[in-house]
Amino acid sequence: MERLSAPVKKHYSREGLYETILQRLQEQGIDKITRKDIAAVDEFHVRGAEVSFELASAAGFDQHTKLLDVGCGIGGPCRMLADKYGCKVTGIDITDEFIRTAQLLSELLNLQHLSTFIQGDALHLPFEDNSFDVVWTQHVQMNIENKNTFYSEIHRVLKAGGRFIYYDIFKNNNDPLHFPVPWANDVSLSFLFTKEDLGKKLSGLGFTKIETKDQTNEAINFFSKLFDKIAKEGAPKVGLYLIMGEGTPVKMGNLLKNIMEGKLELESGMYEKN
Repeated sequence: MERLSAPVKKHYSREGLYETILQRLQEQGIDKITRKDIAAVDEFHVRGAEVSFELASAAGFDQHTKLLDVGCGIGGPCRMLADKYGCKVTGIDITDEFIRTAQLLSELLNLQHLSTFIQGDALHLPFEDNSFDVVWTQHVQMNIENKNTFYSEIHRVLKAGGRFIYYDIFKNNNDPLHFPVPWANDVSLSFLFTKEDLGKKLSGLGFTKIETKDQTNEAINFFSKLFDKIAKEGAPKVGLYLIMGEGTPVKMGNLLKNIMEGKLELESGMYEKN
């Protein structure tokens, strides 16, 4: 990851992200900000907050759960888990501006006592062995070439009997993708593998599968509704374009096109550390 860390950080970095989010909300006359007000921007993955809550509900979290979100972005899932379940959550992300924004948003929403955010590398997690009950990651591994180290680090920091939960995008074949997509402007930052590859890797590391779910059709439905809504109402004042920039419609459109052509599929899953 070392040779890729700078390009990945550059791809995601947006200066003054927190201030921009606040400005957009104030322009709408929103002064007392809630998690709902920022939901369209603070979960940078297909289906957003809906799928995060779906995963959390299936896992059965409570106030005793100590969770790590690897590739936490600006912290939306962490804040949801802290708010709804009282979990102690830690988020780590390579992008400095994401971490700064995550910290400030948690303070704004009075969730800083349950959420901690750290700038760091997913291939060198700065935590002791057996530190967490759950490790969670959504739409992160696509930028990571060294899959073995990525998942080995997740296994290392999990307690025995702890659970690994993921929601990710996988390649379905070796056909070239339409670029740009949300995680990469070209093939140089995109490192996709199949969901079968993931299953083999996790089993080899000492994980036991609890469940997996094909999320592809749900993703297609999500995009169809989203694009219809934007066509009728315009883009939201606070949305993922604040992170992805002016090319957001093209990136999202290409992602859907790749899915519809059978090049990509989505899956969520839960594994237990032996």
